[in-house]
Amino acid sequence: MNKQAADHPQKNAGEVLHSEATAILSSPVIEAFKVFQKELDTKHDKYERLVKLSRDVTIESKRTIFLLHRVTSVPDAEAILNEADVKLDAVRQKIGQIAGELRGEDIYQFHRAFTAGIQEFVEAASFQHYIRHRKLISLEEINSRLVFMTGDKGSADNLSTESQVLTFQVMPADYLLGVADLTGELMRLCISSVGNGDMDTPFQLSQFLRQIHDGFSFIGNTGPYEVSKKLHTLRQSLGKVEDACYTLRVRGSEIPKHMLADLFSSRNTHMDPEETVV
Repeated sequence: MNKQAADHPQKNAGEVLHSEATAILSSPVIEAFKVFQKELDTKHDKYERLVKLSRDVTIESKRTIFLLHRVTSVPDAEAILNEADVKLDAVRQKIGQIAGELRGEDIYQFHRAFTAGIQEFVEAASFQHYIRHRKLISLEEINSRLVFMTGDKGSADNLSTESQVLTFQVMPADYLLGVADLTGELMRLCISSVGNGDMDTPFQLSQFLRQIHDGFSFIGNTGPYEVSKKLHTLRQSLGKVEDACYTLRVRGSEIPKHMLADLFSSRNTHMDPEETVV
């Protein structure tokens, strides 16, 4: 009896602790934190999916840029541009998936997850547009390409498919950063054009890059911080193209055409050892 009596306080204490733990777990505060945890997990998963899609957009856009650089060495440039259209359309489908993930969300909460991919897409699309039309693509033209039709299947009784319009709007900052990166590709296009005997493209590119530089200079410090950082690289690209034009104008008749590209490449290597610093 004494032993049983001594065990009762421990039993009662265990019951009290169990009831208190149950009460704590069922309290409104804990329930609220469970809701917060679920929301945070959902946003984290969405963020990771957007990072992966942005990485895919970046990779495919870079491949498109590499393809477009072949236009200076092939007889039929239109075939390269058409192939680039196909690749860019595949990139657009990836951006359509990004737009689907962002439906109903605050885009600024996830902007850092996909901004790199969008900048690379702008660079690829503007590079192709310049090669084909010899002018800069506008933000409105890029956004007009990012309109997608999605089909939502009806119920079992209604087998019809309703199409919905899904749009993605490139932010002005991403557009500016993509155009800033474009200048580096145009500089490479200039050098490769000279190597293939094209003496007109460098002077066209020089004028075009001056216009872009003037536009960025007009923005000044009012634009995003990243734009001012890339302005240094833009000036380097412009300087290289102008140096190529100067050499063509002054010494073009002295140097064989097949040696001009090597001359420019060697001079650029010595004059710009910090090109990768952006």
